[in-house]
Amino acid sequence: MRRPLLRTGAMFAAALLATTAVPALADTLVENINGISVDREGEVTRFRAMVIGDDGKIVRLLGRRDKAPERVDYRQDGRGRTVIPGLIDGHLHLMGLGLAQLTLDLSDTDSLQQALDKLAAYAAANPDQPWLIGRGWNQERWNLGRFPTAAELDAVVPDRPVWLARADGHAGWGNSLALAAAGVTAESVDPSGGRIERLAGGHAPAGVLVDAATALVDSKVPPPRPSDRDLALYEAQRVLLRGGVTAVADMGTSVEDWMTFRRAGDSGRLDIRVMAYAANVDAMVLIGGPAPTVWLYDDKLRLNGIKLFLDGALGSRGALLNAPYADDPDNRGLPLLDGTQLRNLMSRAAMDEFQVAIHAIGDRANKEALDAIAELSRDYPGDRRWRIEHAQVVDLADITRFGQNGTIASMQPQHQPSDRTMAEARLGPDRLAGAYAWRSILEAGGPLAFGSDAPVEQPLPFQGIAAAISRTGPDGQPFGGWQPQEAISREQALAAYTAGAAYAGFAERRFGQLAEGLRADFVVIDRDPLMASPEELRQVRVLETWINGRKVFGAEEPAAPDGPGR
Repeated sequence: MRRPLLRTGAMFAAALLATTAVPALADTLVENINGISVDREGEVTRFRAMVIGDDGKIVRLLGRRDKAPERVDYRQDGRGRTVIPGLIDGHLHLMGLGLAQLTLDLSDTDSLQQALDKLAAYAAANPDQPWLIGRGWNQERWNLGRFPTAAELDAVVPDRPVWLARADGHAGWGNSLALAAAGVTAESVDPSGGRIERLAGGHAPAGVLVDAATALVDSKVPPPRPSDRDLALYEAQRVLLRGGVTAVADMGTSVEDWMTFRRAGDSGRLDIRVMAYAANVDAMVLIGGPAPTVWLYDDKLRLNGIKLFLDGALGSRGALLNAPYADDPDNRGLPLLDGTQLRNLMSRAAMDEFQVAIHAIGDRANKEALDAIAELSRDYPGDRRWRIEHAQVVDLADITRFGQNGTIASMQPQHQPSDRTMAEARLGPDRLAGAYAWRSILEAGGPLAFGSDAPVEQPLPFQGIAAAISRTGPDGQPFGGWQPQEAISREQALAAYTAGAAYAGFAERRFGQLAEGLRADFVVIDRDPLMASPEELRQVRVLETWINGRKVFGAEEPAAPDGPGR
């Protein structure tokens, strides 16, 4: 039993043809621009024009006093607009983002009732779907004070399984039919690294499964077909290109994901550059074999390494903490790997030169990751670029360790305003100093790479830059910023979304800056981001997105035709 396509194949093909990128230009002069590039240290280069070769690489940047070449094949007038390097999302889930465009989205709901109403409408609009799948709920945003229950879903959809991922992807909410399909009962034992939420006063499952327990239902959900995956990748690329994102680090790439990327690359439909990190050792070996893959499709696709999970997330109280949760005194989180398992997996990857990216959110998990990196660095010397994904809560004593062993902090600025009140409740006031500590990590010598964790957050880099420089949310709150001593400069934030994120994926010699010999990936925007206030940054409009010297998005271009189920 498989989930039906949400758009017909003919409509999908028409959409692809409607948005195919224009042919690569030969010896193109892009002139009359406010050109900006930034290196990893935040040093800014400004220029007024650039020459792009027919291979899609930058031949030359021209400053104010430089004379433009007399002979070029094409001239592109930038009309005085600002041009910056293509933005890199240093941590997202590419197929998750795409599939989220095709299923029920609850990320905009502000109450349990809104979510249930939206589910009811979705169920009515999709009567033939055997399972109702969605994501994005957040009980903290709803001010619910508890997890939602299966009974609340049953009241809306009693006739087929419902399975809804939490906003952070670390918990799932199912109705009774979904739990029954997975065999989850009062007698079920919590799996290692997971938790089955129970009804008060008993053992019956309440409806929410946390971290490793989600696999019990996930394994029963009908998987997407290859055609569903192709459509999801198309939709994900549309979202990213509209936001000026030209490259991503895909965290948790499965073999099925990889084959979707390859189909797109083989047919000329892969626009976004993808630095992939396999979901597990089996996928890493099946995709890469004895080593990371070569770059494919003109630097569009490479398997860099592997993504490992040490703990869960703060919102579902799965992040691994040194001390109990302030709002759950009997809980310190869920370890998804023990120290021996972590080191064995890291060693298996490092012995074949695969890069290691470790998910660590809680302070105990970050300490464990840093300890393991220090040990493995002795056995596997050289330029490893060990990555810690999220580094969300770090003990102050461990922050300086990010400046050691080349450890990269891969962080997501949009999480800070989204998580602020929840983090205060989970941690209490005494542990907030090391939370989302961008400036402290930078000052300790730790390289930063910024991303969104999409679909957890929307892949909107300018929203992230605004948060990074102000420590405020879209509403401008709190006044003066939350833990404002951890704010960083505009230049540092832009670097983390460009040169820093490229460096984190061993791509700095290919893209990430606008410089001679690198790929001509750039974004045309309506204002200078280095002169903009946080409020103005949140209003930045992406006018054009170019990859490899080709325009792949223009704000004025017509939308792709809609199909059934949109």
